[in-house]
Amino acid sequence: MTANNISLKEKRFFEALRDVFVGAKVEGESGYINLMKIKSRYYEDGVFPKLKEDIDKALEPFPQFREELFDKLYTFFSRYFSESGSIYFARTRYQDSIYERVYTDDRDVMLFWKTYMLYYVKTDRLFKNLEVEFEGKRFFFDVSKLEHKKANEKRELVYSFKERRKDGTLVFTVTYSEKGRITKTDEILRALRRQGVNLDEETLGRAFRLFERQSEVDYFICKNAKAFLEEQFDLWLYQYIFKGETQWTETRIQQLQVLKEIAYKIIAFIAQFEDELVRIWNKPKFVLNSNYVITLDRIAEKDTRLLEAILEHPGMTHQVKEWRNLGMVGEDFRWEMVWQNDLMGKRLHERYQYLPLDTRYFKDLELDILGLFDNLDEALDGWLIKSENYQALNTILRKFWGRVKCIYIDPPYNTGQSEIDYINRFKDSSWLSLLENRLSISKDFLSENGILCMTIDHTELHNARNLISQIFGEANVLGLVSIKNNPSGRSTVKGFSLANEYAIFATRTEKNAIGMLPRTEGQLAQYDQEDEKGRFQWRNFLRAGGANDFRTARPRLFYPLIVSNNNVRIPKLDWDNATNSWILEEKPVTGERVVYPISNGIEYTWRVGVESLQNRLTDVRVRYSRRGEPIIEIKFRPDNEGVLPKTIWDNKLYNATAYGTSLLRDIIGRPQSFSFPKSVYAVADSIRVCTSDRNACVLDFFAGSGTTAHAVINLNRQDGGRRKYILVEMADYFDTVLLPRIKKVVFSDDWKDGKAQNGQGISHFVKYYQLEQYEDVLRRAKYEDANLFENPYEDPYHQYIFLRDPKMLEALEVDLQNNKVKVDLSKLYDSIDIAETLSCLTGKWIKRLNSHSVEFEDGEDVDLKNLDWRLIKPLIWW
Repeated sequence: MTANNISLKEKRFFEALRDVFVGAKVEGESGYINLMKIKSRYYEDGVFPKLKEDIDKALEPFPQFREELFDKLYTFFSRYFSESGSIYFARTRYQDSIYERVYTDDRDVMLFWKTYMLYYVKTDRLFKNLEVEFEGKRFFFDVSKLEHKKANEKRELVYSFKERRKDGTLVFTVTYSEKGRITKTDEILRALRRQGVNLDEETLGRAFRLFERQSEVDYFICKNAKAFLEEQFDLWLYQYIFKGETQWTETRIQQLQVLKEIAYKIIAFIAQFEDELVRIWNKPKFVLNSNYVITLDRIAEKDTRLLEAILEHPGMTHQVKEWRNLGMVGEDFRWEMVWQNDLMGKRLHERYQYLPLDTRYFKDLELDILGLFDNLDEALDGWLIKSENYQALNTILRKFWGRVKCIYIDPPYNTGQSEIDYINRFKDSSWLSLLENRLSISKDFLSENGILCMTIDHTELHNARNLISQIFGEANVLGLVSIKNNPSGRSTVKGFSLANEYAIFATRTEKNAIGMLPRTEGQLAQYDQEDEKGRFQWRNFLRAGGANDFRTARPRLFYPLIVSNNNVRIPKLDWDNATNSWILEEKPVTGERVVYPISNGIEYTWRVGVESLQNRLTDVRVRYSRRGEPIIEIKFRPDNEGVLPKTIWDNKLYNATAYGTSLLRDIIGRPQSFSFPKSVYAVADSIRVCTSDRNACVLDFFAGSGTTAHAVINLNRQDGGRRKYILVEMADYFDTVLLPRIKKVVFSDDWKDGKAQNGQGISHFVKYYQLEQYEDVLRRAKYEDANLFENPYEDPYHQYIFLRDPKMLEALEVDLQNNKVKVDLSKLYDSIDIAETLSCLTGKWIKRLNSHSVEFEDGEDVDLKNLDWRLIKPLIWW
């Protein structure tokens, strides 16, 4: 083999290794790009020269092994890295061997997928500046200012015409949509005409689509890259040795040992970067830009003078404008109209008492409003969190650990047949990782008898069912419900007309308590009789069935009754323990007959026992069959708790078209504000099934348009409950749909074309905020240009190379002379809600809050003006 061929093998390996650290070239602005710059520097200045030196030294005894070493290293490592730099089975040629470990010691693993060891981060495009020639014209697309997605929200590209170059090239800037911003095609065409370029809309659109063909990739983080890659290398080496080697010499064994040592060194160094990403991904996040929405009655109940001050505040101009835009008040409305004077004095007008006040217009009075409540978090009815949902769950877990009775989620169905407002077409493995990461952490939110409800359609039903079984345990999967959501059906590529979706119910432990559903009008119509106690129907007092073991199973329900004409009485009875039966201690008189619960020779039981029947004899009657046999009947009344849920929900109330899309359109007041929202009635029934507790806390981390909060509010309005909700949503429609919807349904339960009708409002108090995101941390974290290998006594591959980096320590001002550390979080973000941040970090609920301190539920008081840096250390250094 020539030296040139050897150098090619070596060059190919180091180019592949460089791709691992530097990755595919991506342009624009993002934390990911910042990260790749850091990795690139570590590679060029640290890994590359040190690794070459170590390889050369290791190969001194075996110069002939050099070509094979690099070939084997390339063969192994090239299979585990994707375009985005993620570490997983990028190519699985030996998948039979790789998938060998599919069982655990204690139970079978029903589901195993390609990305099971990863955190799913997002799906995004690897955008580059691109020049294309089309229809005789050159187009250049500039992405240098494109801010990449922070999470997995669905974002459209927005194009703007920048300039026409001297050579005629048309330059467009490309950004992502934000706050409803879209490409203004008409403006672009007019600008082009002013430059002497005549293009039609179709041609321009086709040019844009050419640009959008750039690669789309999934971004992952390996949970334990070192363990994963070492395991895979051992499997690979085992396959190689025992499938290829036939003769063993001492030299050959030493060569393979060198191969393993070099591979392990590379793995160790690669893993340090991946472990750093895991730390950042799982780092608790700062709470930002928090505000509260509170109905006027809540403030008036506590302090009418404070409400008067708020109503006279300059911020009321903006608040009244919002109320008008939300369709709550007319153009003639003035804030003075919230009051009415009558014989009872000055009080809130009934029509306006539930107007929702948003504290973002009254920040200088916000603490005065919050100070009205002695137990702030307990007073809240909900939390609305704008964030990627894994980071939100990870951040708020301590605060809500074991407090949630119901988790309701409607995740992406992973089908292109129903376009929704988030990415909805994943590979099965990516979709499973997305769900597994979030379901695994959400389990700890549930109380001991808490229940999860997840809706899904046929596409991923089998995977979803197995995944939930794997996380919650097969014994804790309660059942599967088919919900009719589209009476007319929708076509599919498989030829069926789909008219339903599914809901999977699972509980954290086997100590579950399924809730009842209220009876429908059709079910209530069966109770066609009425007396002074209400509606009822006559039912046979005999509890019959298809088996002949009723008496054996329930012996106390097998006893004689004495019938005379239309009357029934209980004779004198005595329980005999020896025979485990009732003994009749009297004989019937003339005209009376003894009746046992027997039909056609089969022994059954009565519906209730002797003691219960004694109090209900007035509810019993006798009628006779054609043969003169007595038939005993009892009044059966609808249970106040409702009925057990069936496994098929087939009712017009669950019509998603009528009660999802149309309902939301009536509330928001514009078409296509959100695609395929859930039926609020179906969600409410799902919550009822999960818990009958009227004070339950409900979590939804795929919140969408806010249907779950709407359902909780409706339930509280109906039965006077104090259920709370926690909603997490990352998309822009958090601000344009979800939050306005909550404000609207609090004010009224009746809307048409975006205008409030004469409906019923409800008293309400909710907090909403944003969270720092993974991308934000990647952008702000500082990594110094330190010499990675300056200490010859340290293992350069296994030392924590980021130990000396400041990361986000710029928030601290260290006074060495006075041994003091001052915290200044404004150097990181504006509008940090440190009280809520600490509440999430410690798991303690907020009791009282003022400008200087926060008091938690356990009595701890934290000085917010002189914050102890140790409290926030996990947030700024990891």
